[in-house]
Amino acid sequence: MPMVWQAASEGVVVQPGAAHWKALAQALWQHPKRWPVLMLDPMDPQTTFFDGFQAALRQAGYAVDRYFCFGNWYLQVAGRPFADYFQGLPSALRHSIERGQRRLTRQGAWQVDIQQQPDASLEAAIGDFVAVYQKSWKGPEPNRQFIPALARMAAVQGWLRLGVLKLDGQAIAAQLWLVQGGKANIFKLAYVEGFGRFSAGSVLTAKLMQHVLDIDQVHEVDYLTGDDAYKRDWMSHRRERWGLVAFNWRTPAGLMAWLKHWLGKKLR
Repeated sequence: MPMVWQAASEGVVVQPGAAHWKALAQALWQHPKRWPVLMLDPMDPQTTFFDGFQAALRQAGYAVDRYFCFGNWYLQVAGRPFADYFQGLPSALRHSIERGQRRLTRQGAWQVDIQQQPDASLEAAIGDFVAVYQKSWKGPEPNRQFIPALARMAAVQGWLRLGVLKLDGQAIAAQLWLVQGGKANIFKLAYVEGFGRFSAGSVLTAKLMQHVLDIDQVHEVDYLTGDDAYKRDWMSHRRERWGLVAFNWRTPAGLMAWLKHWLGKKLR
């Protein structure tokens, strides 16, 4: 089994300096478990750590390669209020949001609630999110306790922005954002199937975006993993996240994995 080291889209956080990277690589190489394969991702390939740790792993004895993980769309706010940001969106997206709001108004009473605090309303908001997610195209989470536990922890820490769009009292869209250190991370989103004509997801995204720009006054909004086409409309920049794979050729499994990896690259 490989040793997998994963972090958020910002990448791993390691004390800077070649000596530290070399010591970490040597410790992994000399570890009694002798992991056949190390996979470390996602990381920012523009950092000195990425190249430095790749060199340190190679110097320790590993056969090392790098691989693409995903594209990461993000928004550089640059001090803009939401009104200015909204006017800069593609016209098709703006019209979709405005049309969705008009359709919601004609259909009934609608509202957006953004839960932040660990108060009496938190469990109801979590329940709405779970209900929407289960009725969406995504289906249930593998670990059903993960999102509720994350939301509770984030509320205590002050990170939580759990948005729920309701139409006539029914939750039809929900999104979980996390705000920390001047950055808003769009973590999970879903809407109930059958409500696409209301552009429920886009309406809710716009409301949450207004909140984080005008109230939280973040400097960056991050769509995290995935190169989905719709993210380009909301964001301003794209960056890539890469990983490192290191093979311990002293082990039979590591040697076989390295040969398979090397041959696979040659045959592409």
